[in-house]
Amino acid sequence: MQVTDIGNKEDGKIWHRKPTSTKGPMVTVVRTAQQGKTVRFLHVAFDTTGESFIAGDHHGNIYVFDIGRNRFRLVQKTGQACTALAFTLRRTSEFLVALADYTVKCFDKDTKQLVSWMRGHDGAVSSISVHSSGRYAITTSLDTAQLWDLDTFQRKRKLNVQQSVGIQRVFFLPHSNTILSCFSDDSIFAWESDTLFCKYQLPVPDCGPRISYKAFAVTRDGKNLVSAGRSNLLHLWCLEIKQLIKVIQMPSQVRTIRQLLFVPDTFDNGANQTLGVLSQDGVMRFINIHTCKLLFQFGSLDSGLTAVDVCPNGRNIVAVMDNGGINIYSFQSLTEELNQPPNSQVVVIKDKEINQVVPKVKVKSGAVHKAAPSSGRRTQAKTLRPSGACDDKENELPAGLNRKRLVALLKAFGEYPAKYRMFVWRSLLFLPENYAAYGSLTDKGLHTAYLSLHEKYPIKSQKLQRGLERVLSALAHWAAIFGEVEYLPLVAFPFVKLFQNNPLLCFEVVATVMVNWCQHWFEYFPNPPLNILSMVENVLAHHDKELLQHLVDCGITSQMYVWPLLETLFSEVLTRDEWLRLFDNIFTNHPSFLLMTCVAYITCSREPLLLCSQKQDFEYFFHHRNNLDLGAMIKETYRLMSNTPADIHPKTLLSDFTPLTKGQYPIFNQYPEFIVEYQSSEREKIRLQEMEYLRERQELSTMHAEFIRRQAEQETYYAQQELLQKAEEERRNILAQEEEKLTRQREKLVAMKRELKVKELQLLDASRRRFLKHQQEVKASQIEKLDQEISRKMDLRDQETAVAIQDLEVKQMELEAQRNRLEEDLLKDQEETERRVADEVEMRLRKAERENESLGQQLHKPNKNIQDHESSLTEALQQHLDLGWEREMVVHLERVEAEQDRNRERLTEVYWQTEAEESRLTDTVREAAGKTWEEVMNARVQFSQQHKRISPGKTGGLQQRSSPSSNGLPHTSDGTTEVNLPSTSSACMTQQHRTAVMPRQQGTTMVCLNSSSPTESTSTNFSLDRGRAQLEDGERELLKEIRELRQKLAARAKEGSSMSSHSVHALSSPVSQ
Repeated sequence: MQVTDIGNKEDGKIWHRKPTSTKGPMVTVVRTAQQGKTVRFLHVAFDTTGESFIAGDHHGNIYVFDIGRNRFRLVQKTGQACTALAFTLRRTSEFLVALADYTVKCFDKDTKQLVSWMRGHDGAVSSISVHSSGRYAITTSLDTAQLWDLDTFQRKRKLNVQQSVGIQRVFFLPHSNTILSCFSDDSIFAWESDTLFCKYQLPVPDCGPRISYKAFAVTRDGKNLVSAGRSNLLHLWCLEIKQLIKVIQMPSQVRTIRQLLFVPDTFDNGANQTLGVLSQDGVMRFINIHTCKLLFQFGSLDSGLTAVDVCPNGRNIVAVMDNGGINIYSFQSLTEELNQPPNSQVVVIKDKEINQVVPKVKVKSGAVHKAAPSSGRRTQAKTLRPSGACDDKENELPAGLNRKRLVALLKAFGEYPAKYRMFVWRSLLFLPENYAAYGSLTDKGLHTAYLSLHEKYPIKSQKLQRGLERVLSALAHWAAIFGEVEYLPLVAFPFVKLFQNNPLLCFEVVATVMVNWCQHWFEYFPNPPLNILSMVENVLAHHDKELLQHLVDCGITSQMYVWPLLETLFSEVLTRDEWLRLFDNIFTNHPSFLLMTCVAYITCSREPLLLCSQKQDFEYFFHHRNNLDLGAMIKETYRLMSNTPADIHPKTLLSDFTPLTKGQYPIFNQYPEFIVEYQSSEREKIRLQEMEYLRERQELSTMHAEFIRRQAEQETYYAQQELLQKAEEERRNILAQEEEKLTRQREKLVAMKRELKVKELQLLDASRRRFLKHQQEVKASQIEKLDQEISRKMDLRDQETAVAIQDLEVKQMELEAQRNRLEEDLLKDQEETERRVADEVEMRLRKAERENESLGQQLHKPNKNIQDHESSLTEALQQHLDLGWEREMVVHLERVEAEQDRNRERLTEVYWQTEAEESRLTDTVREAAGKTWEEVMNARVQFSQQHKRISPGKTGGLQQRSSPSSNGLPHTSDGTTEVNLPSTSSACMTQQHRTAVMPRQQGTTMVCLNSSSPTESTSTNFSLDRGRAQLEDGERELLKEIRELRQKLAARAKEGSSMSSHSVHALSSPVSQ
C-alpha cells in the first residue's frame, strides 16, 4: 500500500508507481502540516464521470483528485471547515461546498473562482442533494431545508419545521421530480418539486423498536429506498407500492448505522443490488439486498471509516478514515473473489493424439442453443462424443459449411469470395428466415417514427428509400427502442444497400447485429453507451497510453473518437470493399471483435492523430475516409484480441454470439423502458397533434370552398342591390333639389337672426364697458385716499417714535446722573470710613506708645518686687486694652459691612431699574423697526452680554470683603467681586429674555416682544415698505450712543474698583503690623 503525503503542495501525483491489484487500498492520501500535525479530511464527493473526486479538510482547503490522470491539485481555500460537498451535474466544473458559517458556496474547479454565495441557514448544512438534471439543489440543516435554483442561485422554496421535530435529510429521487423528506420522528414524505404538493407518506412501522432513521439510500432507478439508524435493522421500502417489503438484520457487531449507499452496476439497469453499510465500528459491509448475504467488507476498529463515497461507474471507492486520511479502493479488487468463475463443468477427454476441451455449445438437430447463464462467464452442459465427431459438430454451420474451413479461408485471402459472401454470412449468423414473423411486422405498415425519414435522410433511389423505411419500421415494431434510436438509419443503411433485393435477410442481419454486436448499447439511452466506450478506452489505455494521453490533453473523449465509428459501423471511414472485408472478420469472430477493431483503427492511425490538436481536426478525421491499410488494421485487431488482459478484455463483459430464434423473434428489452415509453408517448402526442392539424386543415379547406360559394352569392346580391340603388339615387336627386330650395330660404332667415343677435351683443358689450370704467374710477379714488391715510399715519408714527426715543434718551441720561451720584456717595462713604479707621488705628498706636514709655520709666525703679508686680499688671492692662481695641474694631467693621450691604442693595435696585429702562428702550426700537426684529434681538443679546461683563466691574469695589464672615460673594483674580443676583430677579430676566425671542403674531397685528413693555397692547402693525432706510439709520445711531454710554460706565467702574482695592490694601497693612 502506498502512502502519499500531499503536505502543503498545491498539485502533484496521487501515486508514484502504478498500484497493484490488492484487496487493500490502492493508495492512502494524508496531509501533514507544519510541526508534523495531521490535517484531517472531512468529506469527499465524486463527479459525474467517476474519474475524479473532491475532498475538503478541516482547514477549509478543497482538493481535486483525478484518478484517471493520477493528479491532484488545490482548487480553493475557504478558511473554514466544510460540512458537505456535491457537484452541480449540469456544469461539470462547478461544485457546492457547505461551510461551518452556515453558508453554501459554489466554486469552479477549473478557474478556481467563486461562482455564487448562498445564505439563509441558521444551522450547519448536513447534506446537499442535486437534481438529476443539475437545475436544482436542496440543502438540509437541522431546522430547515431550502430549494435552490442553480442557474440563478436564488432560493425558490424553504421548508421549516417545529423545533421538536427536526429534519434528518431531504433529497431528490434519481431521474424524478420527487423530493423525499425524512424527519426525526421517522416519518417520510414525498413531495412534488415544482408545486411542493405532498404526493404520499410512507407508513411508520408500528412493530418493533423505534429505529430513529439517520441514513438513507435509493437505487438508481428510484424504485427502492433503504433507511436505517440507531439499530442493526435495515428497512427496505418499495416506492412504487409505498410499502415496507423487507427488514434486514445486520450482524450483532452493528449497533448504529452511519451511512448507506448503493454500488452502481453497469448491467443491472439501475436496480442496484449491492448495498454498502457503514456502522459505528468504522467497518463498511457490502451486502446483497435480495439474498441478504454479506459479500465483502473493509475497515477495522484500528483503522475505522467516517465517510465513504462510490463513483457513479462503480469502479472506485473513496473512504475518509478516522485518522484523517483518505483511502482509495478499487472495487474490482475488492470483488475479485466474488467475480471468480465457478468450477468448470467442462469434461476434458484425453486421447493419445489429441487433448481437447469439450465445446461450450451443444448441437442439437443442426441448431445452436445457448445454455442457461451462470454468475460468471457462460458455460454449457457437457456432451460426450467421439473426438473426431466433436470437432466436426463444433464447426458445423447451416447449409453444409464448416467454420474451421471458413476461418482458414479468411486467414488465407483476408476476405470471403464476393460471389458467396451473402451465403457465408447467412450461415455464420444462423439466420432463421422467419417469413411469417417478418410478415406480421411489415403488415403493421410504416412506423410513425419514420414518417419523415426522407426529409432527414434523402436518398436518390426510391427503392433504397422504401427499403430503408421498411426495415427500420419492422425493427421499431419489433422493439420500441428502435423507433427512438437516432443513429439506427446509419447502422442499417449499409445492410439495406447490400440486401436490397431480399428485405427479410436484411432485417434479420440487422436484428442479429443489434442483439449481438450492439450489446449494452442502449442502457444509457438516449446518451451514448458509456460502458462500451469505457471498455474501448481501457483497452486503448493498456496498449497505447501515449496516444490516449494526447487525446485527453486535447480534450477529446471517447464519444468523439470511438462513438462515430460504432454508430456508423465504419461505413463513413471505409470504402465498400473495405467495409465488406472488415465485416467478414467481424461476423466470424466474437462480438468483442468490433470493439477491438475500433482500438485497432485508432492505434493504426497513431501518427496523424498525434499531429492533431484541434477539436475540428479530430471530428473531421473520424467522420471521413483516411489512408489506412485495412489488412494491417485487421492484423492489429487479432493481436489485440489475443494480447489484452482478461480483466479489461471486452470478451469477459460481452456475451457470446446468440442467433435469432426460429418461428418468432426473441424479445429485446435491454434498454431503459421508461425513457423509451416516455419518448413514444411524446411522439404519439405529436402524431395526434399532426392528425388534429390535418383535420383542422381539411376543415379549413372546406370552409374556404364554402366561403367562395358564399362570395359568389354575395356578388349576385350586390349586383341586384346596385340596380336598386341607382333607382333610389334618381329619386333622392329629386328630393335633394327640393331640399336645396328650402335650405336657401332657411339660410336667409338664419342670416337675418344672426344680424339681430350681433347688434344686441354689441349693445350689451358697450354698456358693460361703461360700467367697468366707472368701477375702475371709484377704485382708483379709494386707493388714493388709502395711500394718503397710510402716509399720514406713517408720518404720525415716525413723530411718535422720535418723541419716544428722545424721552428714552432723557430718561437714560437721568439714570446715568443718578448712578453717578450714587457712586460718588458710595465713594465718599468709603473714604470716610477708611479715614475713620485709619484715625482710630493711629490713635491706638499712639496710646500704646505712651503706655510703653510709662512702663519703661517704671522699670528703672530699684524695687524688684514692685517691678515684677508692675510688669504683670502692665501685661494684664495691655491684654485688656488689646481686647477692647479688637472688640471696637470688630463692631466698627460690622457697621462698615452693614453699610456696604445696604449700598449693594441700592446698587442692585438701580441696576434692575436700568435694565427695565433699557428693555423698554429696546422694545420701542423694535416696534419702530417692524420686520427687522431679528437684527434688534441680536443687538439686544449682544448688549445683555456686554452688560453682564461690565456689571461685576461696577460693583466690585463696593462689595470687597475683609473678613470670612461676608455673604459669600466670590472674588476674582483681579480683585473684583462677582454679583450673584437674587433668584427672583434671575427668573424675571429669563422670562423677559424668553419673551423677547418669541415673536407672536395674531392676524395682521404685531405684538411687542417684551411682555413688560407698556406699549404691548397698543402697538399696531404698519407697512415697512416706506421709510425702512430712515428707521435703520436711526436704529444704528441709537445703538452707537448706547455702546458709547456703556464704555463710559465701564471705565468709571474700573477706576472705582482700583481705588477701592488700593484703600483696602492700605488699611490691611497697618493691621497686619
